[in-house]
Amino acid sequence: MHDFTPVSALVGGALIATSLAIMLIGTGRIAGLSGIFAGLLRGTSGDWEWRAWFVAGMLGVGAIFEVVRPETFDSAARVPLWAVALSGVLVGLGTRLSNGCTSGHGLCGMSRLSKRSIIATMTFMGIGVATATIVGSILRSAS
Repeated sequence: MHDFTPVSALVGGALIATSLAIMLIGTGRIAGLSGIFAGLLRGTSGDWEWRAWFVAGMLGVGAIFEVVRPETFDSAARVPLWAVALSGVLVGLGTRLSNGCTSGHGLCGMSRLSKRSIIATMTFMGIGVATATIVGSILRSAS
């Protein structure tokens, strides 16, 4: 993990905002990742290809980053596989309950000043902090 710098935060935020704008301008859709992935799994004809490329791009950049900067992923190796699987299931359930994910509500919805998205984001952030605290405590006591 590297120390915070305002420049890296500014560049990262600008890259995220640019990618969201490209998605909105290019497809007329917001970049709600859980919805994109769910649509890919459903395999809706005519809608499948752009979703596959979107997910492939995300995975591809992650794989490239793993090769270029492997130290970034070191902390993930210490998490048990069952915890990763359980986390994925809980995130999936949460996105269904809130009709969207952190990217759809937190990035796209809040930038449009959507009250629903602001409330949803505040809810997942609060629950995320509580869950990380509880699970972290359980994992530390188990090791």
